[in-house]
Amino acid sequence: MLNSILTGTLTIEIFLFCMACSVILGAVVAWAHSKCNDSSKGFVLTIALLPVIVQMVIMLVNGNLGTGVAVMGAFSLVRFRSIPGNAKEITSIFMAMAIGLAAGTGYLAVAVIFTVLIVGLNFIYNKTKFGEPKRIDRDLNITIPESLDYMGIFDDLFAKYTTKAELIMVKTANMGSLYKLNYRIGLKDSAQAKEFMDELRCRNGNLEITLAKVAFGTEEL
Repeated sequence: MLNSILTGTLTIEIFLFCMACSVILGAVVAWAHSKCNDSSKGFVLTIALLPVIVQMVIMLVNGNLGTGVAVMGAFSLVRFRSIPGNAKEITSIFMAMAIGLAAGTGYLAVAVIFTVLIVGLNFIYNKTKFGEPKRIDRDLNITIPESLDYMGIFDDLFAKYTTKAELIMVKTANMGSLYKLNYRIGLKDSAQAKEFMDELRCRNGNLEITLAKVAFGTEEL
């Protein structure tokens, strides 16, 4: 069942059958990626077509994987995207290539089982809290007048509302009349965020305060 169907001379029927399998499995991977991630239409279309392209390359080199990988390496000289992909996009690219390799060598049953398994795991991991950090850190930016000494001025509030508070950066603004403080904090209770910011506003003269989640791996691995 798991043996390759390419046991002899390549015929047009076998070639079309392998191509149809690559197209269908590529569409499944592209659909699954679009359901679990936010990507452009061009990227989703690329994922859908990548398996059949890889399959064609492998068949042209008569199933020689070493030569096929070398040819695909030459293709990689052309930039795949204008911006770096994130971890999920790179996973989908490798998955599409693996399907193309399996179809190009005739292991269609392996390609189907692999696709079903990985797509299923992808949905399961995305629907559960697998891999999510136990504590979500936040970026806190506070603007204070130059007359305030920022060292220790918010320590009592940090002790009350946060599990940790680290001063990351200090910079001046408005011709040196203001300081902008950047902290990395962990809130004890997210429901107290407004109360925390209200007390900070009373301390910094009601100047600008921003509180945002820290992005983990949004643009890179």
